[in-house]
Amino acid sequence: MTEERFRIAHGAVPEAVRDVCQTIHRAGHGAWIVGGCVRDLLLGRPVADWDVCTSARPEQVQKLFRHVIPTGIKHGTVTVVLDRVHYEVTTLRGEGAYSDGRRPDEVYFVDDVREDLARRDFTVNAIAYDVARDEFMDPFEGRLDLSRRVVRAVGDGNERFREDGLRVLRAARFAATLEFELDAATRDAIRPNLPTFRRVSRERIHDEWLKTMKARRPSRAFVIMNETGILDEIDAELARASRLQAPDFNGTQLDLALAVMDAIAPGDAILRLSALFLAMPEKFVLRYAKENKFSTRDGARLAHLTECVRTLPIGGDTSDATLRRWLKRATREGVADIATVARARATVLAARDGIVRSEPLEATLARIEAIRARRDPLEPGELAVNGEDLQRELGLAPSKELGLVLRALMEAALDDPAVNTRESLLEAAKLALADARR
Repeated sequence: MTEERFRIAHGAVPEAVRDVCQTIHRAGHGAWIVGGCVRDLLLGRPVADWDVCTSARPEQVQKLFRHVIPTGIKHGTVTVVLDRVHYEVTTLRGEGAYSDGRRPDEVYFVDDVREDLARRDFTVNAIAYDVARDEFMDPFEGRLDLSRRVVRAVGDGNERFREDGLRVLRAARFAATLEFELDAATRDAIRPNLPTFRRVSRERIHDEWLKTMKARRPSRAFVIMNETGILDEIDAELARASRLQAPDFNGTQLDLALAVMDAIAPGDAILRLSALFLAMPEKFVLRYAKENKFSTRDGARLAHLTECVRTLPIGGDTSDATLRRWLKRATREGVADIATVARARATVLAARDGIVRSEPLEATLARIEAIRARRDPLEPGELAVNGEDLQRELGLAPSKELGLVLRALMEAALDDPAVNTRESLLEAAKLALADARR
């Protein structure tokens, strides 16, 4: 990366952000955009959030703009609102000790931007850019690390990781999302500081995993987690998968899961995460999702995806009745996602051993699609008779007996959709009722 590569074009920074910085400058204070937005500008990546740091105190910033929200004024952050868009402006600050391994015991304001950058996690996130003067402040050579494509801790990695335990996970995540290598000294500092990582909340770990799923190859992060002991701290069962051989695959269960994860296109974090749990029973997936603060909906979807991919019946000798029963559990709406994961898995296995696995899979998926298109009955509500019909025609009252008869009719229709007529089902209901009363 040359010095020319370090330039930021005028139009790359939104006018509103420039206005915020220039307004602060005109009042006699320093103002810089900082952190991830500068990193992403230099890499030519889309910028999600614009963060401004300033030597002005929060109360001074409040006087400079018409609409300011004191979002975190205790820690020096206010939100400037321009045309209904929010921009965080934070006073330059230093930090005291991190006695809980999560947040500093004290925050104090400073005047030197270098002191502010020194408290940040990685050099590529410790670059400040003075928009008004078109000047960089880069005391830790973050731009050099961008050119080398390296994630390196600011200063001493041991100190950074002792301060905030989540940083070890962020190191793995940035290596994946930026497609950088992890600096050797920074990597070596992870394992000695895992005791601090143990204090990190499950919510924060969950958030980092979801962000990791945006990477082109999220496996890069999980390989680092596994090699440095992070994965053992998160869940022993997942770490154990790195030591168990995967059937029909030249590698471990974790190797296979990560390859499948990479083979699923970015965009749906839960879909990609499902690959990680393919070797795990549904009960484990639900437990993991609950313990790691997934939403109830995401946890259920994760367990459902993994279970349905594992149980997808592939083979020419599979009956339509078996496929209908699988589809009943998978649901018509869920088939597309399940097919995505199953195809990714088949592609990975074929790439490793040269065995063509897509043809039987595609044949099975085509048969399932035909069942969907025919609207073969899969749920009681799709039967040609309902509970009220049975009560009226057979003289039944709402009861366990009625439930048994309805389940028998559903099973009959799953075996053969041709019986799903009023006449056939009423006849079958009489037989089922007689059997239930014997």
